Amino acid sequence: MARKLDNRLLSKLPREATEDCTHGQIKTIQTFVENAWTLRVAAITRFEQHQMEEWSTFFDTFENNPLTTEQRRSIIADEDATLVLAGAGSGKTSVITAKAGYLLKSGIRKPEEILLLAYAKDAAREMSNRIKEKCHETLEARTFHALAYNIIGEVEGRKPALAAHATDDKAFLALIREILRELVQTSDEVSRSIIRWFSYNRLDDKSEWDFKKKHDYYTLVEKSDLRTLQGEQVKSFEELMIANWLYENGVDYEYEPNYEHQVSEGGYKDYCPDFRLKKSGVYIEHFGVRRKKADDGTFQYTTAPFVDHEHYLAGMEWKRRVHQEHDTTLVETFSYEREEGRLLDALAEKIATYEKLVPRAPEVLFDRVVELQQADSFVQLIGTFLRHYKGGGYQISACVEKGERLKLGKRAKAFLAIFEPVHAEYHRQLDGRIDFEDMILQASDYVESGVYISPFKHILVDEFQDISRSRGRLVKALKAQHSDARLYAVGDDWQSIYRFAGADISLMRNFGAEFGGAFDGKTGVHTTVDLGRTFRSVDQIAHAAKRFVLQNPAQLNKTVVPAGVADAPALKVVATFKNDADRKLLQVLQSLSAHTDGLKPGDRIALGPLSIS
Repeated sequence: MARKLDNRLLSKLPREATEDCTHGQIKTIQTFVENAWTLRVAAITRFEQHQMEEWSTFFDTFENNPLTTEQRRSIIADEDATLVLAGAGSGKTSVITAKAGYLLKSGIRKPEEILLLAYAKDAAREMSNRIKEKCHETLEARTFHALAYNIIGEVEGRKPALAAHATDDKAFLALIREILRELVQTSDEVSRSIIRWFSYNRLDDKSEWDFKKKHDYYTLVEKSDLRTLQGEQVKSFEELMIANWLYENGVDYEYEPNYEHQVSEGGYKDYCPDFRLKKSGVYIEHFGVRRKKADDGTFQYTTAPFVDHEHYLAGMEWKRRVHQEHDTTLVETFSYEREEGRLLDALAEKIATYEKLVPRAPEVLFDRVVELQQADSFVQLIGTFLRHYKGGGYQISACVEKGERLKLGKRAKAFLAIFEPVHAEYHRQLDGRIDFEDMILQASDYVESGVYISPFKHILVDEFQDISRSRGRLVKALKAQHSDARLYAVGDDWQSIYRFAGADISLMRNFGAEFGGAFDGKTGVHTTVDLGRTFRSVDQIAHAAKRFVLQNPAQLNKTVVPAGVADAPALKVVATFKNDADRKLLQVLQSLSAHTDGLKPGDRIALGPLSIS
């Protein structure tokens, strides 16, 4: 306002056109305009110093131990948007409840002007109880869903019926699984897409050529658990494609059987071809070679970077010679066929004269996938994406375009080909009811349009790292209704665990741009307070955790002040793969039981799984 006044009027007025008594007033306004940011910072500093002193007794006695300086700073912060980085064990619950108590006791806000939001019912109940206990004030904390439901009820005069699965994650995932099963039985095109997903499209579009080191490639293979529909574990992505195609088409096979003749001479171990077709006795060898065209028009084989080229080609020739000498039929497939997008078509052509295809019914294949416990992770993936998709108001066409722009490859296209009909069927089965995503979006529409008038001028959000795009939209809409509204968000992006429920961590990482205010022509105005101190972990654990988390450049950097100093090793990492996790866990438990002599009554031992993907 002052800058506009100066630009439009004061700076254009000749001095002689104003009276002497107004010169000082004009100079004061223009000085403020020229030094707006400096004056703003100075005012904030004076305010915070005064509040620190005035409320010191409150901060000293709110918890059993006095609040830290960082905690106090976060509570008195009065920016348009304040983000409190509260790491594990830093007292985030104390901070957000003390903030609510401070607002009430200071008279800054009335109870009806404060919106205290938690992620779950239990957390909301705990915060309400703590405010009542510590401050002797009544303030009901709510979940986002309870808030949205109340907004809809107030606007419409009734509350719409909720879908049966809205409050039950297990029921939600069971519904997704049943929809997949129904689509397999009723839609040929979709059933093919679903079965192909489990056969090979679910895997990253990688091959040996994407790795310079053998160890890196085989680490990926081990982690991927390349298990076929028949149940055996294979050694490469392309072998998985072949095995699953054979199984889908009713071709009985053995994986890596002993060759029917003894041929271990010449320095080679006992020969085990990749596949043997049981009915015809035909062998299949899949050769990991690509080809490039030479200047003379001929093709030359190439191998992956870590493969001994000459040795591999010699092995190919030896295998061919073995089959010739013993008059056994060998069908060859090649990595270059996958590169050219025709591996399975080429396989079908090559075995057509030896085997009759008897394709298994799609529902039989789906039941097999469920039996092998391969469906659970996919159902979870579909459910997670569905919540993100609905919560963000996305369209399939936009998702396809983004996948192409980011070069996500065939896997993304294959997923969307399945997701689109799943989403359509999910929406049909709602049958007029609403789920939580619909609830949040509908409430946001009412707030944004002004149909719902918000009484809230201070919005406090717990576990902010788990906020979804739709919840973020609702918070923005509520904040936008009052020029003096404030957002106070407490969270830790290092602890985000609810991506499956639609959480969008970018809302926290881009907090200023998403929720900040405006001042002197600048947007995204906000403050961030790092609580820093953890009351839970000693130095060796806290500092190691920080180094590990910050390997991801997308994580926010934050101060970590440990609870104490350890004089002995405090951290041990045990690496496991899927096939030996139980054995490794038993070893850890046994080692712990051998070191319990020094424990005192009340001491606890915590085990934490760490998944690295």
